[in-house]
Amino acid sequence: MSTPASFGTGLAATGAFVAGLVAVFLAERVLGVGSGRVALAALGTAVVVAATAWRAVRMIAAPAERRALERWVLTLYVVGLAALVLYFVKGDVGTALFGEPLSRSSPKLSGVLAVLFPALLLCSLVPLAMVEAALVAMARAPVPETGRVKSALFSGLGVAFVVVFAFAATYVATQADATWDLSYFRTAKPGDATRKLVRGLNEPLQVTLFFPPANEVGEAVRQYFRDLEPESPQLGVEALDQAVEPARGKALGVSSNGSVVLARGDRKEILTLGLDPERARGQLQRLDAEVQRRLLAVAKPRRIVYLTGGHGERADTRPVPGEAARPSVAQFKELLRSQNVDVRTLTVAEGLGTVVPADAAMVAVLGPTRELLPEEATALREYWERGGRLWIALEPDGAALEPLLKPMGLKSLRVPLANDRVYFRTARQLSDRGNLGTASFSSHPSVTSLSALGSQGAVAFVGAVALEPVTPPMPGVLLDTSVRAHGETFADRNGDFEPEPGEVTKAWPLVVAVERPVGEGKPASRAVVMADSDALGDGILGNVGNAYLAVDTLRWLSGEEALSGVTTSEEDVPLQHTRSQDVVWFYATVFGMPVVVLAVGFFVTRRRGRRAPRSAAAVGGAR
Repeated sequence: MSTPASFGTGLAATGAFVAGLVAVFLAERVLGVGSGRVALAALGTAVVVAATAWRAVRMIAAPAERRALERWVLTLYVVGLAALVLYFVKGDVGTALFGEPLSRSSPKLSGVLAVLFPALLLCSLVPLAMVEAALVAMARAPVPETGRVKSALFSGLGVAFVVVFAFAATYVATQADATWDLSYFRTAKPGDATRKLVRGLNEPLQVTLFFPPANEVGEAVRQYFRDLEPESPQLGVEALDQAVEPARGKALGVSSNGSVVLARGDRKEILTLGLDPERARGQLQRLDAEVQRRLLAVAKPRRIVYLTGGHGERADTRPVPGEAARPSVAQFKELLRSQNVDVRTLTVAEGLGTVVPADAAMVAVLGPTRELLPEEATALREYWERGGRLWIALEPDGAALEPLLKPMGLKSLRVPLANDRVYFRTARQLSDRGNLGTASFSSHPSVTSLSALGSQGAVAFVGAVALEPVTPPMPGVLLDTSVRAHGETFADRNGDFEPEPGEVTKAWPLVVAVERPVGEGKPASRAVVMADSDALGDGILGNVGNAYLAVDTLRWLSGEEALSGVTTSEEDVPLQHTRSQDVVWFYATVFGMPVVVLAVGFFVTRRRGRRAPRSAAAVGGAR
């Protein structure tokens, strides 16, 4: 039988145990040094050990009904004593054992002990307090309620575990220093292309952020570069307040806060964002593209791309007499400039009839309506055969460009392609069947981003021409159909947009990458032939798939395919559905959802109706 005296003795042991721990705390944290600290710490430790031994004796001598309770309390004492031992091992005892402070000889072990001993101490004292409170409440009970004490023990352990987890989570969050932007208007994160560009740096590049403290725009930009900085030791990022460092700002061409400066040697690019979050929102959503553009300008040499003219090309600003106006390629030119490209025109007046300029990184021939002069075709062919890069885009009613395509192992049939099943609806006419769309890409480097995007990067071709390889194949020329049309696409020879017998239906090539070795130690000749110049025209290039096709093609032709990758953007993109998808959504919302609601209501009502008679019968039986 339990007596109040026995509970009082146990409570006195716990009081001595806690008093000993408090003495050690005062010695270590208040006194800190001197003989007084040693004496008080030794006294406190002795009291803790004595209280634990006293509790062990009580457990051995306790009657059977109280022995389990005493064992639980003793276990909590031992856990507290273990925490005290770990504390001393981390401190003076560890220094005596290893000859130097543990933080110096084994910093990882010291860190583990620094976290472990307070956790164990908490898991000892909190449950101990609750168990003792439960035991005191049962001081006059003839037999202690083991279940009640056990519940108090588990409650105390639960509280201790929650506190330990809270401190651990707070510590990890503080050390990791990571943030998640879950807001609707988010800042773009560094994309694959930008990360690859930074990894390829071979010289130091310094980024200086000019923002005042606690500015939302500045914090968003700092987080972007914090994510990007680990990609390369060559990238240095520094945050300054222009008001505090006006001299540094002046040296970099900045007169106020709200700017980002990317500098490498004598090259310098400035991105101005401002300090108002609302005004900077658009640029923050496109931050990855903005930074990538300026990184290319300072990290890569400027390349020159020539666009041929004089044959009705889309790049030619001069209208062709007697021909209908076609969409220009102003967006395409702007995209090239954003990739650190100098866009120039190449006509007979600029020497195309003789030789392609030596500074040409590549030459683009975009949808000419008339054939090239023999001298021009010869100059372009010889340029390509020497290791040059050509970008050719065709049209069904345009030039066939046989002198250029034949050495590449290709030919244009000058027949439009159409598809009566998969196409983009624009005018709601039969002619819409010529608006091809596809997400069928190969693994070629010129479509790296499109392959990663999959169906999200579908490419539009508005009026493509039928292309096919020549027979027999050209020796030494490697062809890769990087983009194919849908398998139900047919060569519409009579132009009625209806599949007819004799019109070949297959997955026609829409983009073909061509490569031809030149010689030992020389770069291979490269070319990309597209079945539709509209794919690069204004309006169509705003499609994500078409934009990535243009950028990755440019990088492959430039020999920089390693930089290909997705550029992140948080801009809102309107949802687009096909006609069949619109029909599905219409019927699902108008009829589908009401049917589901009615079915659920009917099921619930039926269940309640079945239960009612049983309840009535039960009541009648009870009566």
